[in-house]
Amino acid sequence: MLTQVAAPPRLAFERRGSGPALLLLHPLGADRHVWAPLVDRLAGERDVICVDLPGFGGSAPLDGDASPPALAGAVAEFMAALGLGGDTHVAGNSLGGWVALELALAGHARSVTAIAPAGLWPQPLAPKRGVARGLARAILPLLPTLVRTGAGRRAALAGTVGDGSRVPPDAAAALVRAYATAPGFAEVNAAMRASRFQGLERIRVPVTLGWCEFDRLVAKPAHLPSTVRSVDLAGCGHVPMWDAPEKVTNLLLAGSRT
Repeated sequence: MLTQVAAPPRLAFERRGSGPALLLLHPLGADRHVWAPLVDRLAGERDVICVDLPGFGGSAPLDGDASPPALAGAVAEFMAALGLGGDTHVAGNSLGGWVALELALAGHARSVTAIAPAGLWPQPLAPKRGVARGLARAILPLLPTLVRTGAGRRAALAGTVGDGSRVPPDAAAALVRAYATAPGFAEVNAAMRASRFQGLERIRVPVTLGWCEFDRLVAKPAHLPSTVRSVDLAGCGHVPMWDAPEKVTNLLLAGSRT
């Protein structure tokens, strides 16, 4: 069930293309630009809307509740304001995948595709110190130099991208900067780890889940409902858009072809 948001913030977004509407939701610590490698490919067949979740990119944090259901409530309000109804296809990566599943469960999606979705762990996770984020903040002054080389980009993005050298220097720097500076990160991360998504078997629209071969953050559950289509993404890290843009594009197109 979505958490109702009394005064949801205006969400930053970009929209391009034509065809059935496809709403894309980014991972924790990223923003809408994480979908950049796919947008040109998708825009020929879909009306692509890339959104910054509350507390990330150009969107202000929510007041109070920062849980995935609350984020989904804000996105549902955004969709209504944009004139997007339940015939919108929704897709997301990690945190964005969880929010996409919440939207589908609440009847706000025509289909849902979740790549390495957070929240399908068997029980809530223990709190975790932000060591990696602290390191990201520490290297911000060094970013222009670090991302010049493939080895530097692999080191900077080792936790999320399978091969960071595939990410262009400017995009690699933007990924690290978004992760280090997102004002909603701590609250959303804590709320996410303290809960889990329940209701996968109750979603009544087509569900596609993608699992990344070299994911260090989210594991594929041992059991999934028979109604769910499950796809393995070979050669990909947790954020697979640069590792295999054509493969991920095809996954999103197939998942939204209903």
